[in-house]
Amino acid sequence: MSTESLTENCIGWAARDVSGVLSPYKFSRRDLGSDDVSLKITHCGVCYADVVWTKNRHGDSMYPVVPGHEIVGTVKEVGSNVKNFKVGDHVGVGTYVNSCRECEFCNDRQEVHCSKFVYTFNGIDVDGTVTKGGYSSYIVVHERYCFRIPNGYPLDKAAPLLCAGLTVYTPMMRHNMNQPGKSLGVIGLGGLGHMAVKFGKAFGLKVTVLSTSMSKREEALNLLGADNFVLSSDEQEMKNLTSSLDFIVDTASGDHPFDPYMSLLKVSGVLVLVGFPSKIILSPASLNIGAKTISGSVTGGTQITQEMIDFCATNKIYPDIEVIPIQYANEALDRMINRDVKYRFVIDIENSLK
Repeated sequence: MSTESLTENCIGWAARDVSGVLSPYKFSRRDLGSDDVSLKITHCGVCYADVVWTKNRHGDSMYPVVPGHEIVGTVKEVGSNVKNFKVGDHVGVGTYVNSCRECEFCNDRQEVHCSKFVYTFNGIDVDGTVTKGGYSSYIVVHERYCFRIPNGYPLDKAAPLLCAGLTVYTPMMRHNMNQPGKSLGVIGLGGLGHMAVKFGKAFGLKVTVLSTSMSKREEALNLLGADNFVLSSDEQEMKNLTSSLDFIVDTASGDHPFDPYMSLLKVSGVLVLVGFPSKIILSPASLNIGAKTISGSVTGGTQITQEMIDFCATNKIYPDIEVIPIQYANEALDRMINRDVKYRFVIDIENSLK
């Protein structure tokens, strides 16, 4: 085993204060343990979580913050006990890098619900240091939290699968939204929403995009292949959809009414919320009449993460991305806040972080 990862300084970009402005930053990664994988990062997706913690919107940011939890790259070194990866493998790392590995959730491979879940950045690592994410040259992660990217799947397109893709795939599978012929509504057409459309079509569902922006109509129908587009502010269009959808995936994080969307569900229909509006207000009748369900979800455990990646590779499902250099990261975060991206920024770490 090489000692490279024990001495190498890692380079990255970090925010130092609540301005969230990123700039070059040099730091040391933890030592490579016997169960760890050292990953040379080639690409990292840009997620809204990067905005949340670089700008301290939850009040718990530990500066300097190196964001990024949609990480892909190439294995450059493995610990002595590592069985599943070898040097040169293509690997992804998602929203967490550790958990207790002993609780009921870890035993069920639903580590995302473990009380000792450790965020990929702005968490506390096994050595007591603050975790730092994928806006950096390499990372050291326990092999359990690494995922194999199948040969031939483009690494830049693999990055958004680790959060955006997984966040919609997990509840879709939990609620059996993979039944051909059923109908799916997707609220919002951003990084998460466009992946929900792609999964829906791959599952054989009839997909309707629900958006507040008429400008999304063309891309929903022609670029992403949705079957229908409805402007959610158009009361007549919404009324025409009453009791027509089996499922809805709600990716909107801005505050919005829920009763109009619940009315679109059939009897026993399910709405899954994966965004984070500040509140949920709905009439009890929206749930009780028609025996409907509203459910929440976050990313997913290690088992379903690998399943989702393999499903995308098998079915040739690729996120729509805009590849950028690390030097454009601040502008990318601003554009993401303003919803000016189709549909996910991916940083070309390998070729721009020097």
